[in-house]
Amino acid sequence: MSDMTMNRRDVVITGIGIASSLGEGVEVHAAALAAGGPPTVDTESFKPYPVHPLLALELDRQIPKKSDQRQMEPWQRLGVYAAGLALDSAGIKEDAEAKSALQVIVAAGGGERDHAVDSAILTGLRGANEPGTYLNEHLMGDLRPTLFLAQLSNLLAGNIAIVHGVTGPSRTFMGEEQAGVDAIRTAHARIASGQSDLMLVGGAYNAERRDMLLLFELGGYLRQGSFAPVFAREEAPGLITGSAGAFLVLESAERAAARGARVYAKLSHAGATRSRRAPGTVESALAGLVGGFGPLGADALAISAATGCAGITAEEANALAKAAPSAKRIAAGDLVGHGVEAAFPVSVALAAIALSAGQAKEAVVTGAGHWRGEGAAHLVQA
Repeated sequence: MSDMTMNRRDVVITGIGIASSLGEGVEVHAAALAAGGPPTVDTESFKPYPVHPLLALELDRQIPKKSDQRQMEPWQRLGVYAAGLALDSAGIKEDAEAKSALQVIVAAGGGERDHAVDSAILTGLRGANEPGTYLNEHLMGDLRPTLFLAQLSNLLAGNIAIVHGVTGPSRTFMGEEQAGVDAIRTAHARIASGQSDLMLVGGAYNAERRDMLLLFELGGYLRQGSFAPVFAREEAPGLITGSAGAFLVLESAERAAARGARVYAKLSHAGATRSRRAPGTVESALAGLVGGFGPLGADALAISAATGCAGITAEEANALAKAAPSAKRIAAGDLVGHGVEAAFPVSVALAAIALSAGQAKEAVVTGAGHWRGEGAAHLVQA
């Protein structure tokens, strides 16, 4: 049931920064949640794979220096932009003292390939007299140094620090969807335990990448053809990825009250697990996580970060049907596509937006990764 009382160590959401194929900001996404869409889907650029493309952003609004914009890849620009929106939303963008206390947790993937360089190397390799020597020389000379070690994914946290003047400590999680789950879970736990009073947590994903589409297709994870809702893809199951970034400012209720901050929602629980992915284990894992939140009210909202992949998506649907039978169910992927590392932060952001807009009094967020990891969170109206 919803618990409207606040204790000093309760975790509240005081800032939301989100950008996706729908646009940017709380109002745009609140309207899409209320209307149920429609989604923006590109079925031609990466045919036969549909993608939810990012709506163009005015980068200067959050990343004023062109030099900063140029040295970032698209997913980093998106993440830095969303982080700036969250800081603005929380009212701490110009608060140097708050930003010195702010701890950052980023859910990040690997770096983006330089397709032109890849293509040139592969073309030249065909006619090389000594292929091994040719390959070594061009890999060392043509690729950007930052592509080494998976593009040094902690550069997103570093760029947030540089662009927005955040001087507190940061950490970066990698590992597909589970990175986003654990980022939210860890940020919540640090505030609830008293280890921190102020956190910036989230992630970003650029879906308009042929290298990632190739990797997912090699695993058999992509949907081909037209768009279909996440829970209605039985005839052609799989991911429809979407470019999206979401960052949340989490704060102790005590600190938020002391500065008179607006509270979008209370993040009461966040949990994660990892099943062995035998049949039925995803459903059991999610049911256990959601069951730990206690009984849900009749007007609860269930926001799912489900992938659309065969098997696990049906199990997630079954878990929600049993744990929250009266809840209104929304798949985040139906609105903005699947954001991999950013999928869970995006879904939690959507839940907080819905609660702040009065669309429900409490919300449960669930998500099972395309090949590992499950997570769930519970939010209540502030």
